[in-house]
Parts: sequence; structure tokens; C-alpha cells
Amino acid sequence: MSATKGRIKQSIAFWCFNSAGESWDLEKTCDVAKQLGCPSVEFVDSADWGVLKKHNLVCALSLIEMPGVAPFVKGLNNTRYHQEIITRTKQAIDEHAVAGFPNVLAFTGFKWRDAEDPSSGEISLEEGADNCVAGLKELASHAEKNGVALCLEHLNTRDDSHPMKGHPGYQGDDLDYVASIVRRVGSPNVKLLFDLYHVQVMHGDLIRRLEENKDILGHIHVAGNPGRGELDDRQEINFPATMHKLLELGYDGYVGQEYIPTRDPLAGLTEAVQLCDV
Repeated sequence: MSATKGRIKQSIAFWCFNSAGESWDLEKTCDVAKQLGCPSVEFVDSADWGVLKKHNLVCALSLIEMPGVAPFVKGLNNTRYHQEIITRTKQAIDEHAVAGFPNVLAFTGFKWRDAEDPSSGEISLEEGADNCVAGLKELASHAEKNGVALCLEHLNTRDDSHPMKGHPGYQGDDLDYVASIVRRVGSPNVKLLFDLYHVQVMHGDLIRRLEENKDILGHIHVAGNPGRGELDDRQEINFPATMHKLLELGYDGYVGQEYIPTRDPLAGLTEAVQLCDV
């Protein structure tokens, strides 16, 4: 059974269903998206966007790759990475503008001066914020001209059990800190990626926090907590309530299903899509 109400535009995060175990290729993921009434598959490389177009799907969100590391490690909080990040992000903005796709992801990055070396010393929160604001301001005008949004992501640092369940060392682990960076940039094309899973791990109080950040919401991610698994009755987040809140706020962006499957992927995803289809 697919989403029938369609008031929440749902997206499938490709990486979650294209990993170890029973993985889906892009054609399979697009077929499932169409079957479930999801208009987007996100985190698809631009070289493969033709597959999305063939299926009349959108890539609601994508990210730039930083060679040799996970994309959230080297971020805008560190000026030693600015030139490469800004160059790659401008290219991504251009590609999104041509394709008509809405969002490019941005990260604060890890807090160490050499992002891969904790012994290199820490970038202060103030310096990290200033560097992020400077980098995002440089990118904002290009994003505005091209009608593409940059979404800065908040991530949790509490869960160290798995490299994609938590990100110890990430500087942007406080939602208010990340939101303040977005607001300091002051561009309608620089937004917040609000991930219900990561915010729940770090803070909780999801509905009030959605309200507090309603003016800068650019993209939403969902996954169950604890564990970043399915959106089922073994986790603690009330997803229908948060979806109703998004509708109340007039949010018209995408909600990405970005959880790590622990059982039959189609059955779990079907349940998750239906749960968010309020």
C-alpha cells in the first residue's frame, strides 16, 4: 500500500537501501519509490540523475563528496577546507539548477583543526561558527541566483556504536548552534536540515523545536530512535505527530526516509511511508 494523502512529500535516501546485505540498485529504488507514492530518491550521484528523470522522480537532496573521508568530516567550520568545499558546492548548485532539483547539503565538519586528527587541537565553537557563516555567505549568492537551497545539517555525537548512527567529533551537534549559523547568514537559500532522529538523540522536544525553527526548515529526515532503524513501535518518536506539526507550520519541503533497515526493507519502508502519510 502506498502513500495516498500525499500532503507530506516523501523521499527515499538511496544510501540506506544500497548498503551491505540485501541492497537495492537505483532502478529498484526508483521502482519502490513509485510503488509507494514517494516523489523523490535522494543522495543520488548527478551522473545517475537520468534514471530519476526516466521515472519522473526528483533528487530532493544531495551532497558533495570529499575524497578519502565521509562527507560530514571536512566542513565549513575549517578554513583549510573552504576552497575545495566551495568549489565543489558551486558545481553542485549548477548541476541542481539545470536538473531542477532543490537542495544541496552542507556540514559544519569535525571540530579538530585537522579534521581527521583529534590530537591537532580543537576549533572553538565561536571560530567554527564564524567560518561556517563566511563560507555559507560566499555560497549563498550563487545559490540564490540559481534557485537552489543549501541545507546545513545538525548531527548527533552521542551514539558511537556505528559510523552512521552518530558522529562523535562533529561540531554542529547542538541544534541551536546550527540554527544560529543559518540565521546569521541571512539568506532565503540557506536553510536547516532538521533530522528528527539526530535531534531526538541530542535534545528531544521535537515538536517545540520544529516550531522554533519553522522559518529556516529546508529539509527533514526521519529514522527511529534509538538505533536509527525502522519507524516502528520499538522506538520512541511519535512520527505522525511531528508530520502533523510540519503541516501546521506550512512546511512544503521533502521528508526523507533515512533509516538503516534491520529487517525486510520493503516491508519496513512501506510501514514508514504510511506512518508519515498523515
